[in-house]
Amino acid sequence: MAVVLGLLVALCYGAGDFLGGVATRAQPVATVVLVSQGTGLGLVTVILVLDGTGPPAGGDLALGVLSGLIGVVGVALLYQGLAAGSMGVVAPVTAVGAALVPLVAGLVIGERPSVLALIGAAGALIAIVLVARTPGRHEGSAAKHELVLALGAGTAFGFVFVVLGATDEASGFWPLLGARAASVTLLLVWVVRSGLPLVPRRDTRATVMGAGVLDVGANALYLLAVREGLLSLVSVLSSLYPLTTVLLARVVLGERLHRSQVIGLGLGLGGVALIATA
Repeated sequence: MAVVLGLLVALCYGAGDFLGGVATRAQPVATVVLVSQGTGLGLVTVILVLDGTGPPAGGDLALGVLSGLIGVVGVALLYQGLAAGSMGVVAPVTAVGAALVPLVAGLVIGERPSVLALIGAAGALIAIVLVARTPGRHEGSAAKHELVLALGAGTAFGFVFVVLGATDEASGFWPLLGARAASVTLLLVWVVRSGLPLVPRRDTRATVMGAGVLDVGANALYLLAVREGLLSLVSVLSSLYPLTTVLLARVVLGERLHRSQVIGLGLGLGGVALIATA
């Protein structure tokens, strides 16, 4: 079940990143992230009301707040990178960092996946790198800028995975409330002090809110997955979200898929199969 949940996380993250990247091309990153995170805060609140569980110990809420502060930095860097360059490059590079940080953390804390699962995880990581390659792209200053943004976002997301994975199962989805409350507060201060619009353009509002719903949905699914499976493997599966982003960029925006990216997509599916059968 953890494998299925991890793949659903990747699907939601990838679709959310695609929508966020599209919306950010027309307006400030902070405005887009504020509204998307605010949408997520509203959705988490509704989920908790329907769930009916009381608030957990302060430690889990604190971890949620920490993940929210780290996550908003990651989302801002990612959306800026997606707006500045090719989605087929920025999203996969981000995912490498998002996968490696919790993979190493899981092994450090004593997780010992099977050899087959580790081979599958390695295949998935190679797949991300292949999907990230764009033959013929010049490594100019713009490309380097995109790379820095993507690596920064990936590292941030990796630590978000680790922090959320450290919360207790009994806390339910409450850590996500702390995460969204912290991120919305930080973003609101940023937007107001910068004199940026508080709401996105009318023609992009549905897109921005959709990104927020998908993002918080991915976080909720990740909590369920990491509490059932190993952090080191669930994080790798969750980090396959660029496959979704790249495919959407191909279908919706017409971005071309190169041979290495197609091979990467196939290798990613093979890695998932190995992890699932381990």
